[in-house]
Amino acid sequence: MARKKIKILISAGPTREYIDPIRFISNPSSGKMGYLIAEYAKKNGFDVILVSGPTHLEPPEGVKLIKVETAKQMEKEILKNFPKVDILIMAAAVSDWRPYRKFKRKLKRKNQWALKLIPNPDILKNVSNIKKENQKIIGFALETDNILKNAIKKLKEKKIDLIIGNTPDFFGEGKKSDVFFIFKDGKVLKFKIKKEQLPPKIFELIL
Repeated sequence: MARKKIKILISAGPTREYIDPIRFISNPSSGKMGYLIAEYAKKNGFDVILVSGPTHLEPPEGVKLIKVETAKQMEKEILKNFPKVDILIMAAAVSDWRPYRKFKRKLKRKNQWALKLIPNPDILKNVSNIKKENQKIIGFALETDNILKNAIKKLKEKKIDLIIGNTPDFFGEGKKSDVFFIFKDGKVLKFKIKKEQLPPKIFELIL
């Protein structure tokens, strides 16, 4: 499958949205999914750029790694690099919200405190606005219920080519879970596979 001319941009990992210099909002994403996709793509001859939030994973050899922390930093790097690639795979678990401000000093303990949050950039939607006809965008939809309905809604709202719907059962190693591949033409494919089996399935279906 050596297609060296194809360039792929992959996002991975969580983002951190800081409340103060010590505390932040995040999620339990390990980044493993994006790193597995990057590793598979590189081994099969693609040029790979990996934009990664904070993880403890070692990047695959030969992959260009760009480290970020916040959603806004990730958006900047995705928009900067997207025009150079053929395919974008957004596997990162980007925080939906961030604190309305980052306090410069550590906040002292309080009995009660209401933290005001504001929406983060919608990276998938924003990048789809600059998408060229020959480019493809693949996103993920992690859902706790109504997985198919919610994933289809996200696919249409973001105007992307393919969305991969899965559940929190997909967290962890070696555990099979239901995964839906939903294409913009309406085609839906369902598989019960392990996380480690997903990268070859993605490339089998998009190329």
